[in-house]
Amino acid sequence: MCPPLPATESLTRLTVEPGILHIAASDFDARPMSFLTAEGQRTGYEPELARAVCQHLGLTPRWHNLPMAEFYTCLATGHYDVVWFNQAITLERQQVVTFTQPYGLFDEAILVKTGSGIATVADLAGKRVGGLADSTNIALVDGFPGATAVPYPGSDQVLPEMLAALRAGEIDALIDDELVLVVAAEEDASLEIALNLPTRVPFAIATSPANPTLHAALDAAIAATLADGTLAQLWATWIPWKPFPFV
Repeated sequence: MCPPLPATESLTRLTVEPGILHIAASDFDARPMSFLTAEGQRTGYEPELARAVCQHLGLTPRWHNLPMAEFYTCLATGHYDVVWFNQAITLERQQVVTFTQPYGLFDEAILVKTGSGIATVADLAGKRVGGLADSTNIALVDGFPGATAVPYPGSDQVLPEMLAALRAGEIDALIDDELVLVVAAEEDASLEIALNLPTRVPFAIATSPANPTLHAALDAAIAATLADGTLAQLWATWIPWKPFPFV
């Protein structure tokens, strides 16, 4: 049975602009989670879920390309309704936003040049490991004995920049979400996944603590997509090689 959505006078009053869900996101190519087609259409697991959630709420999603480092300061201005772009639930972020229930549990991985000889965490001793600055990914490098973290600022070109650095030998390894690195390795035979890190990090929608009604509505809509099978169907479409985490 689908959980009921919260009772409100008008769902259009949930958001900054009536009828629109303004989403702080990035044009950064993060396939299969989120990316822009050649025609400029945003698609992937997250955007298609956003469309399904908005359909439940009678809203239209509208994405805004913002610097990832400014997601939460932009949300705090009150000009946006949510941050919805590869956002892991962390204690630090929970100090400034409220997260919905997760819509996925995701692992991380290490990407290296093919034939590097790196196959374990121990092999990263003395190596430079690149990753997105201030992310849950690069934070893991602190637990790799002898490895040096090399942070890259969160621009909409950060993944191409990190991949180029890896190919050029400026870093020895790259840590990021497994889903993103699997695609990179599939597209470039000179790169390979050295190891997977089964972290099962929860990703969710970040909302402002000043709008608990929107948070409750989004949370219930996520629950509804789980109950009616939409979430599992989208997972199977976009992430078919990984088991659906909510069974």
